Amino acid sequence: MTLSQPFIHPHAIVEPGASLGPGTRVWAFVHILPGARIGSDCNICDGVFIENDVVIGDRVTIKCGVQIWDGIEIEDDVFIGPNATFTNDPASRSKQYLSQYPRTRVRQGASIGANATILPGVTIGRGAMVGAGAVVTHNVPPNAIVAGNPARIQGYVTGEQRCEPIGPLRRQPDNGHCAVKAVTIVCLPTFEDMRGMLSVGEVGAQLPFQPQRCFMVYNVPSKDVRGEHAHKTLHQFLVCVHGSCMVMVDDGQDRAEILLDRPEIGVHIPPMVWAAQYKYSPDAVLLVLASAPYDANDYIRDYDEFLALVNAARKNEAD
Repeated sequence: MTLSQPFIHPHAIVEPGASLGPGTRVWAFVHILPGARIGSDCNICDGVFIENDVVIGDRVTIKCGVQIWDGIEIEDDVFIGPNATFTNDPASRSKQYLSQYPRTRVRQGASIGANATILPGVTIGRGAMVGAGAVVTHNVPPNAIVAGNPARIQGYVTGEQRCEPIGPLRRQPDNGHCAVKAVTIVCLPTFEDMRGMLSVGEVGAQLPFQPQRCFMVYNVPSKDVRGEHAHKTLHQFLVCVHGSCMVMVDDGQDRAEILLDRPEIGVHIPPMVWAAQYKYSPDAVLLVLASAPYDANDYIRDYDEFLALVNAARKNEAD
């Protein structure tokens, strides 16, 4: 499709020097300052103000009543709801100006709900969703859904498919897998008598690898997220031995959430699966068994790098 020249409403002000891509529409009472760079096929609705040191990608929608200040970068395919508020000075004073403003970044495909407030210097991750009225004080991970004041993770985009193992009041997942097919949910054999309960896992049966390392995660504030990385070669087996937490897994195509709320439930996360743990209960203790000793070089901590590696591997397989 060939895009036309930008459309500028007669009651809009686009200062000389501002850059607008083809197909972009600028509606009434918008004011765009000279240094702003706006991509193609964007929709800038009534009453939007865009300052100088601003970069906006392609196919971005900015609804009515939004101000985009110096230091803000908005990538492709972002949606910004009406009256969402960006800030760029953590300690504003009248007639006092920063020599350089904190960089605030909204990554590709993210959405920001109406009346949300974004504090200076944060990054809204790729594909994330910020709920209406949320106050975002920290970086939002890729694909996370956040809401509240301050904003906390409520779930992950397309993570509504909750994967559950067989057991009382639970349904059997297909072949023990969830939407992320490489991930396996395991019910550990459990024995109960008058002395209490015991859950067990054996290598070659419930454990698909020989553990070389173990660690426990506990005393995690419910607002915090652990993980947010993938491994190149490492396998992990997670069991919440006390309390509960939610595990998000993502193979670059599919994404799902797994509730760990009993010590007889384990989840095997193989290499090249992005994972995060969140919604820790105050008493949660998460046991992690790993297939190798710690190696910092085995971690993939950038989601874009993870996607690039996954896509390259799939392309090689197809070839």
